[in-house]
Amino acid sequence: MGAITSLKSLIERLGVEILGWILIPVGLVLMPLPGPGMLIVVAGVAMLSRRHVWAQRMLDPLRRRAVEAAKYGVATWPRIVVSFLGGVWLVALGVVWWVSPEIPEFSILSVGFGPELPAHGWGTALGLWASAIAAWALLAYSVVRWREPRPESRRETHSNA
Repeated sequence: MGAITSLKSLIERLGVEILGWILIPVGLVLMPLPGPGMLIVVAGVAMLSRRHVWAQRMLDPLRRRAVEAAKYGVATWPRIVVSFLGGVWLVALGVVWWVSPEIPEFSILSVGFGPELPAHGWGTALGLWASAIAAWALLAYSVVRWREPRPESRRETHSNA
């Protein structure tokens, strides 16, 4: 039983290590494209942080800043509403990219665009919709985890009588 357990542990550690090293370059390649490139890089570093001190050192400040940003983002209801509307915007853009209406032809820095949207089609639409779902899920998690109740809504749980 001990040999099987140690083999399973070795395979798991190797799998996490390999996946971490694969996610980092994949995320770097995806950074300029629409989608979660930076999240993929952070996921790779998080996997490697289990076994590498350098990755843990990189991850700790990122984790702190992410928690601070999440707390800031859900501190007021207008911020929450604007974040939710950002997801709605991503869904709407996904519909536009899926439908792919004709656009006027134009060029920016000698790069021509039109009459079709760049990267039009269902692939880009699904990427935008997945980003919206991820944004809403993270927003819901942040509201549940870090949204503090307003001070006037708190009730005293004990009395001095």
